[in-house]
Amino acid sequence: MDERKASVDDGLGELEPGTRQRAQLRSRVADIAWTALCVVLALWAMWSAVGVARGSTAWAYSVVAWLLLATALTLRTLAVRRRTSL
Repeated sequence: MDERKASVDDGLGELEPGTRQRAQLRSRVADIAWTALCVVLALWAMWSAVGVARGSTAWAYSVVAWLLLATALTLRTLAVRRRTSL
């Protein structure tokens, strides 16, 4: 008789207050949000740069996209440094 127990994958585990997983939840959500923001800004910056290279007159959009991407990456770096230094 081959009896196999199905392993249960709880993912994050218990998210009840006071647990380690609950404490890490905010930083995980923040990591996902920052990553999504940087990806969207990088795609926008690349798309606008390609448009400028093709002769589009929307160079201001490209400049704004690159500035926002640089700002987001700088703030993300500072947030990671602040979190690891505490």
